[in-house]
Amino acid sequence: MPNIKSAKKRVLVTEKKTMQNKTVKSALKTTIKKFLAAVNEGNKEQATALYPETVSAIDSAVTKGILHKNNAANKKAKLAKKLAALSA
Repeated sequence: MPNIKSAKKRVLVTEKKTMQNKTVKSALKTTIKKFLAAVNEGNKEQATALYPETVSAIDSAVTKGILHKNNAANKKAKLAKKLAALSA
């Protein structure tokens, strides 16, 4: 446990930011799972509706610094590929 005032504050700030990051990351994973569930069911309409929402959530995570932009691009490409395979 830190003794210096600034170090104590850093501990508190880090805990708060960690919780915020976990919240965003959890919501992102949930959104991706919903999309993948729709794709696995073969529900083209639902998957098509969820795709923009999922991509938006991924972009939001990049903006907040939770995902790297290349990681996000990789995720979006994989999701787009699954949606295209479902449509074909």
